[in-house]
Amino acid sequence: MIRRLSLAASLFLTISAATAVAQNTPKPKRINKAIDLLSQGQPIWYLGGEGGVHGDFDQGKELAQTWADFIVYDFENRQFDVARLADFMRGLVAGGPTRSGHRTPTVIVTLPTDGINEAVMRANAWMIKQVLNTGVQGVELCHAQDPGAVKAFVEAVRFPYMKLGVNEGLDEGYRGAHGSPMAGPIWGLTPLEYAQKADVWPLNPNGELILGLKIEDKRGLAKLDQILSVPGIAFVEGGGKDMAYAYGYPENRDNPRPAELQAARDKTFAAAKRHKLYFLDGMFPNDVIAKLKEGVMLGSGNEEAAQMGRKFMKRPEPW
Repeated sequence: MIRRLSLAASLFLTISAATAVAQNTPKPKRINKAIDLLSQGQPIWYLGGEGGVHGDFDQGKELAQTWADFIVYDFENRQFDVARLADFMRGLVAGGPTRSGHRTPTVIVTLPTDGINEAVMRANAWMIKQVLNTGVQGVELCHAQDPGAVKAFVEAVRFPYMKLGVNEGLDEGYRGAHGSPMAGPIWGLTPLEYAQKADVWPLNPNGELILGLKIEDKRGLAKLDQILSVPGIAFVEGGGKDMAYAYGYPENRDNPRPAELQAARDKTFAAAKRHKLYFLDGMFPNDVIAKLKEGVMLGSGNEEAAQMGRKFMKRPEPW
């Protein structure tokens, strides 16, 4: 009898604790944590840095509680292993939700193909389909050099019945239907619910996918305004080391930053502002407040910089 009472009491305490946690867990407005925060005017920080994350299920489970708002998963320079990415996404779900109540942190994948021209982008659009079908919430195109490539990039992400922007810089999307049963469960949705929400934000205010561009060479800079005029893009960044390589600085790109690299960064940032796009830049403890005052909204820094920035922006906890 005493043993039964003890087991019953233990079960009651376990259920009570789980109920308390559930009641105290925030209820986010959006699936995509990055979009949720940006739409509130809150800057966001990512984990990944140079080389990005390239983890499996176990690392996904571990990173489900990351300090970062989003994770950059690297296919630009690492092997294109979609099965590994799918395992990583399942690990994030298994280790979630985040402290902010989101099912997972946002995951943005950098593609191995470059935005050289429209033909190259359409030939490699299969990469986008496979990446999105794992349930990631964002994709970034590296070396965006041509507006036709960016147009093809956006169209490859979208289902054909998503009409915002069509005949206004975009043609119909051509993403197929059969990925929804794979991606939907990662978002906690049915295939139909996923298909209704998997569109590009902020072009579609209700969309839950975020797209970015890297302007990281002279070809991209030469067509900057044309590239950033393509609807469907949310953020842009200036390229860092690749831009330094483009200008002949394989080693020295900082301390001090060469004038050409600073000018390229400033030109990209100014264009982002003109086109009402968010700008991604390094934000570290020594400059995070200045960068926030400048208008940078996505940061590549570190946890210390993120905590400083969140406090400066009076961001509500939990983070």
